[in-house]
Amino acid sequence: MLRWIRQQLGFDPPHQSETRTVYVANRFPQHGHYVPQRFADNRIISSKYTIWNFVPKNLFEQFRRIANFYFLIIFLVQLMIDTPTSPVTSGLPLFFVITVTAIKQGYEDWLRHKADNEVNGAPVFVVRSGSLVQTRSKNIRVGDIVRVAKDETFPVDLVLLSSDRPDGTCHITTASLDGETNLKTHYSVAETAVCQSVSQLEALQAVVECQQPEADLYRFVGRITVTQHGEEIVRPLGPENLLLRGARLKNTKEIFGVAVYTGMESKMALNYKCKSQKRSAVEKSMNTFLIIYLGILLFEAILSTILKYAWQAEDKWDEPFYNQKTEQERNSSPILKFISDFLAFLVLYNFIIPISLYVTVEMQKFLGSFFIGWDLDLYHEESDQKAQVNTSDLNEELGQVEYVFTDKTGTLTENEMQFRECSINGTKYREVNGKLVPEGMTDDTPDGSTPHLIGDEVLFLKAVSLCHTVQISYDQPDCLVGGGDPFAHANGFSSSHMEYYASSPDEKALVEAAKRIGVAFTCSNGDIMEIKTFGKPERYKLLHVLEFDANRRRMSVILQTPSGGTVLFTKGAESAILPFATGGEIEKTRLHVDEFALKGLRTLVVACRHFSPEEYIDVDRRLNAARTALQQREERLQEAFSYIERDLQLLGATGVEDKLQDKVQETIEALRLAGIKVWVLTGDKHETAVSVSLSCGHFHRTMNILELLQQRSDNECAEQLRVLARRIKEDHVIQHGLVVDGASLSLALREHEKLFMEVCKNCSAVLCCRMAPLQKAKVVRLLKTSPEKPITLAIGDGANDVSMIQEAHVGIGIMGKEGRQAVRNSDYAIARFKFLAKLLLVHGHFYYIRIATLVQYFFYKNVCFITPQFLYQFFCLFSQQTLYDSVYLTLYNICFTSLPILVYSLFEQLVHPHILQNKPGLYRDISKNSLLSFRTFLYWTLLGFCHAFVFFFGSYILMGEDTSLMGNGQILRANRQLMFGNWTFGTLVFTVMVITVTLKLALETHFWTWMNHFVTWGSIAFYFIFSLFYGGIIWPFLHTQDMYFVFVQLLSSGSAWFAIIIIVITCLFPDVVKKVLYRHLLPTSTQKSQSLSTPQAQTLSCVESLCCYQHGQSGCSRLAHFLEQMTGQCRGTANHCHTSSHSNRSWSDTENFYSNDRSILTLSPIEASHC
Repeated sequence: MLRWIRQQLGFDPPHQSETRTVYVANRFPQHGHYVPQRFADNRIISSKYTIWNFVPKNLFEQFRRIANFYFLIIFLVQLMIDTPTSPVTSGLPLFFVITVTAIKQGYEDWLRHKADNEVNGAPVFVVRSGSLVQTRSKNIRVGDIVRVAKDETFPVDLVLLSSDRPDGTCHITTASLDGETNLKTHYSVAETAVCQSVSQLEALQAVVECQQPEADLYRFVGRITVTQHGEEIVRPLGPENLLLRGARLKNTKEIFGVAVYTGMESKMALNYKCKSQKRSAVEKSMNTFLIIYLGILLFEAILSTILKYAWQAEDKWDEPFYNQKTEQERNSSPILKFISDFLAFLVLYNFIIPISLYVTVEMQKFLGSFFIGWDLDLYHEESDQKAQVNTSDLNEELGQVEYVFTDKTGTLTENEMQFRECSINGTKYREVNGKLVPEGMTDDTPDGSTPHLIGDEVLFLKAVSLCHTVQISYDQPDCLVGGGDPFAHANGFSSSHMEYYASSPDEKALVEAAKRIGVAFTCSNGDIMEIKTFGKPERYKLLHVLEFDANRRRMSVILQTPSGGTVLFTKGAESAILPFATGGEIEKTRLHVDEFALKGLRTLVVACRHFSPEEYIDVDRRLNAARTALQQREERLQEAFSYIERDLQLLGATGVEDKLQDKVQETIEALRLAGIKVWVLTGDKHETAVSVSLSCGHFHRTMNILELLQQRSDNECAEQLRVLARRIKEDHVIQHGLVVDGASLSLALREHEKLFMEVCKNCSAVLCCRMAPLQKAKVVRLLKTSPEKPITLAIGDGANDVSMIQEAHVGIGIMGKEGRQAVRNSDYAIARFKFLAKLLLVHGHFYYIRIATLVQYFFYKNVCFITPQFLYQFFCLFSQQTLYDSVYLTLYNICFTSLPILVYSLFEQLVHPHILQNKPGLYRDISKNSLLSFRTFLYWTLLGFCHAFVFFFGSYILMGEDTSLMGNGQILRANRQLMFGNWTFGTLVFTVMVITVTLKLALETHFWTWMNHFVTWGSIAFYFIFSLFYGGIIWPFLHTQDMYFVFVQLLSSGSAWFAIIIIVITCLFPDVVKKVLYRHLLPTSTQKSQSLSTPQAQTLSCVESLCCYQHGQSGCSRLAHFLEQMTGQCRGTANHCHTSSHSNRSWSDTENFYSNDRSILTLSPIEASHC
């Protein structure tokens, strides 16, 4: 603990040096005064609280909220000074809100603790004292040798020492880290690979030197020094030698590794990212409204205090005969008296700030988020994936989106690659029935005969079959059988027993295509790769792999050929290969690449280079020197790669098709009709991206396509932007589209942001190609921070989309084939792009109207609640006498009026979901936070004040002169008359108020479920029943009982009932008239659409579907037949249905039909029998 405090204060930094030294098996040097480095233990802590800090830490976080802190201050004021209301009136609601939130957060943290304990207590085997010892995961120390068996996850970050394979390799999957399900091969150094037993490992003398922990999963720089026979052998260590915590061992019986990073220093733990808190537009509006209401509260309190002293300027009111001042009161400071009175009024009116608003909003968001996961329309059957919600704080933001930024590959497309065409030595080929056929020729080769391919074509196919990182999975764990020929297994299996695994779908498609044509990659065993060229096996020795990176945009392999020569095969983007090519048909290939791109194909260029023995010795030396460097390893590797990947002989290019996802075009069109602009941000080359944009409807054929491409200087870029701006003004074309590449975008964002934004905003569709991941985030930030501050949504499926997803207001991950990083970092996750339409147009619409009404209704009902209290002060000499009983003050927001609005905010539907999807234009009605505009807020606030005036003065006028009601709510024995006094009047006002605000919400409700009925009428009934019990019984624990028998006597008066009815009608009748007039004279498009979904049509939709659907007769047929006779909804034959005057539909046997799900879980295709 002391060390942790020192670290936090900066006195004891955890890692003083840039590298760490790990002694394998903790075999520390015996000579000298060696002080071991201190490392973290292996416990993973994802929880936020401990049992000791939960209460103080949670309370601190909760009181950072302005409303909670405000009510705490009010509560403390009530405790310190003599206030008109009991401290319970503020303390109880505050305690309720704090408790509910604490329980929710405590439960979530308990689940995290539970998960942590499960991980930290998992059994593991470590080598200690010459034997294999079982211990718990949390007990592993840096330097321990850990054994991991097949299908187990790695408990720490390990440097691989050995495996059960002679070459010391193993296969792993990193699905839980980056979502990639392909098998990856990791290697051990030759000197430790031979140590396959515990005794050999115990005798191993080795030291690992590596960098201090960092979060990058794909970067590891280190070296291992092995001492053998007194001689030290140094070997480089890289990412291929490191086994990351959370990855899983596959196709390998067991491995041994030394722990280098433990616990919260492991790469997985360092990637636990605390995402920046996103706040919705509604939450910002809510805070603005709270500040306005705080202003109203302060104004009322100050005004009341001033009026009190103005009134008391007259002696007869300052000290009336019935309320003489004490000596202490006469001598007290006027300033202190003024402050005390101001605070007392502040306490009296404090309920105008609705504390329960926060807890209701939290419950609404949390419970409402389940509907997305339950929606069967967002369920993808093929992959068995449903929509998931990672944060419920942004539900309503789905209804406010103005810009959608989408990735292309895997988001708009399937990320399922199919080889279509290739160019070899300047000649175009396509694949027909597993054969390469030159362009313009037909496949007339007899079946079964070997196609005749010349040397260039075979070399190209060999390059494709060998230049990759593809892994092969067999029915048996690996290629070795009985210690014999390592390739006997592969050769003995037919191709149907092999399955390729690749991190890149392009690589897999190319290797599979080469196999179909006749050059099959059959086995990879350590540094040996085997291919079969038309049945003839050839073995190549893998000397080096020059890994792919985003800067070079290419990857290479250096191989020793069967004849003993050395060759480099490389493949990558045409911009990364063609400038370095010195031989081959460069111009023809360039033209073919552009043609492939125009067809929407993904292109790769393939090249080779042959090394002389002397050249290879130089290459090998440079690579080894760069790879063993502990400082600036990446820079030195880049230099070495650039030196090697030059003077290339161009072999050809490939064209791979990525199929569009289902209903992408319809979805983009629906978003456009909803007023949402769609931007496509992709790393593909510009021709491919434009082609896909046209095919998916992002660009229309009639659109004027503007281009900002290959700009080389700021001036050139600025001039081009001005030209584009002029063209947009001059061209009288309805729609423009803009294409911009990454390099030009960098220039545009550097100094010409305003001009670039002006051009973009006048374009209905924008396509950015050749984009780096951070550039995607910059574009989103640019739009986000523009003066209009539009709401942005980013959607993608890969790790390269994470920065964009985190930057946008709403981030959506696609559960695709590029891993789960996007899903883990997103706010919402869906399986297909087409689901975005329903997510925004239906769920977003519903969430927004619900929470917008919830917020404004809360303020309205609190204005209704507290304004009569303010008015009452004019009738009681500003003596701070409360109008309502303290129990009513406490329970108004907690019990009497809380449930109807909560249920409304969960189930309300202004328009039928099908109509929202079929008429995307309705989304525009709620855009730009229109339902929470200042005008709407003012309307609800003024309505609250008007209703409060009617409550107060209506009760005063109707009951004030009634001779049967006088006094203080007690029965006079002399005349048996009810005395009309303070508590009776206050209770009458409160009764009218509870009924009116509940019925006001009923007027706003369009979609009635049984739950709406239950809580609406149940709340009113509960108020009456509670009041009868509260006032009808003498409760022994109450020191005063002002309300005894008040409510019973009030309700026994006929005039009181008359007053209640008249006042409620007076309040709500103008609302009804306004609604009717507006609906008929100035209807919005939403109101017009409501007439398309009449209650009769909705309530019978299930039965209509059954009586019109041939296979739906079972189960409901009698009911359907009866309702058919009663309503005439279904006529004619079984497969023709006339539901209403506006919709005619013919049903076929294969069509889905929709159930009427009354609880907005979904309106989904279901089986007839389930209806």
